[in-house]
Amino acid sequence: MVAIERDARCVAALTELAAAYPGRVEIIAGDALALDPAALTEAPRRIVANLPYNIATALLLRWLDRIGDYESLTLMFQREVAERLVAAPRSPAYGRLSVLVQWLCEAKILFDIPPRAFTPVPKVISSVVRLVPRAAPVAPADKATLERVTAAAFGQRRKMLRSSLKSLGAPVEALLAEAGVAATARAEELSVGEFCALARATGKFAPGGGIPGRRSPAPP
Repeated sequence: MVAIERDARCVAALTELAAAYPGRVEIIAGDALALDPAALTEAPRRIVANLPYNIATALLLRWLDRIGDYESLTLMFQREVAERLVAAPRSPAYGRLSVLVQWLCEAKILFDIPPRAFTPVPKVISSVVRLVPRAAPVAPADKATLERVTAAAFGQRRKMLRSSLKSLGAPVEALLAEAGVAATARAEELSVGEFCALARATGKFAPGGGIPGRRSPAPP
């Protein structure tokens, strides 16, 4: 096990654990945002983490870039964030994070952890989520372009896509027609596959939109 920890107090506790199991625990005192977990261990790899909530999404999006390097990610989030990861279209929690995660992974909430399990006691409920990389993404898409499309669409989620996608710099009507998506649809109504179609269409019509069919993350 390779343990990455920034807090010196926790590093001290981990040192005791490493001493009890010689040769089985390697401790790296550092910032998880500045490290590549895949470079620290040999395959097969799994990430298990109690994520700092202020950087949880940033860490997850970074790990998605190389999701094929891992067998699974078992992560703890604030309950509201966990619900976004597994949310289905047309549900209030469905959004950009739902699309990006479900495009590459099967996501499932395993269980909740009440505030009383922590010291000091937080004001939120936590949830443990398991992410298992798909054998292949739901549909071909360039990750950077998919991020742009979902950011534009959900940035104005109450508006129809013919309005919310104008910031992409593409002829919106042509883009939507290419993707086979109704101009009157709203972001929360689209499936992950339809967002991928929009990303491919954006790659065709918008400058710097990406290469249609190209995927940034390598499949497992």
